[in-house]
Amino acid sequence: MTTTTKAAPTGAGRRAAGDPRGGRFDSALGLIMLLLLVVVAQGPIRRALSAPVAQSWMTVFVAVVLQALPFLVLGVLLSALIAVFVPPSFFARALPRRPALAVPVAGVAGAVLPGCECASVPVAGALVRRGVTPAAALAFLLSAPAINPIVLTATAVAFPRQPEMVLARFVASLLVACAMGWLWQRLGRADWLRPPARPSFHGHGRGAAFWASVRHDVMHAGGFLVVGAMAAATLKAVVPASWLRGAADDPVVSVLALAVLAVLLSICSEADAFVAASLSQFPLTARLAFLVVGPMIDLKLFAMQTGTFGRGFALRFAPATFVLAVLVSALVGAVLL
Repeated sequence: MTTTTKAAPTGAGRRAAGDPRGGRFDSALGLIMLLLLVVVAQGPIRRALSAPVAQSWMTVFVAVVLQALPFLVLGVLLSALIAVFVPPSFFARALPRRPALAVPVAGVAGAVLPGCECASVPVAGALVRRGVTPAAALAFLLSAPAINPIVLTATAVAFPRQPEMVLARFVASLLVACAMGWLWQRLGRADWLRPPARPSFHGHGRGAAFWASVRHDVMHAGGFLVVGAMAAATLKAVVPASWLRGAADDPVVSVLALAVLAVLLSICSEADAFVAASLSQFPLTARLAFLVVGPMIDLKLFAMQTGTFGRGFALRFAPATFVLAVLVSALVGAVLL
């Protein structure tokens, strides 16, 4: 009698048969191959990482992430609190029913959030999910990181001899936030704004739903924060410093240069006033544009807005915000500075 011995299935065979061990085998094999590659190429990798450009890239990337992450977590916690503990009827009572009036109320309400732009994105997404009109939520999204007490206090500390910079930043930022809200209310279309998605936590207790919401938003928004920080670090490492010195002499070019620089650097709004104060070769109006544009649109914000509201929204909203922020900054700077 002949006995047939069946061969043990390979990793691919286990995977095809639905055995989860096949996936673990392939993952372990891939990790081993990656580690071997790193060991073999450690010399070139070490030389590449020690290059000045790589050192600058890593410094900017780590700085952007470390600056933004605490406030991103704050925004995620606030978003989860809104989603789980605040009934939808609260917003119907707190905001005027007419969108035209709800926009400035939401814009002024942004002053109570002690966080930066990374915190405002998930909170604005939660507001839309809770039934707030998108125009009001977007006004809050733009105003919160620019006019909250922490940011205005940092601005006052950074410009101790120019207290008018605090007033100019508050006025310009609030005007842009309200104008963009009204503009969206007038011209925005529902299909441009993808409703922020979130897994359903129906049937969970409030505590379980809260932490599930936090985990979802941290993984979702945090991934886009990393993408934006990588892009900001890449551009920061290749922009020559001599370009800034040449642009400071022209009033128009200086405003545009610092507005673009604010987008590229992606500095947290709690820290950007100190960077603006250090750019003393630029006029005050140009530095005001830096302070108004940065909290409203930068690389990491664009990535986070894309992940929260959709690419179609970000491609329309971000350029309009940039143009309006530059124009309002120039106008307010001419009047107040």
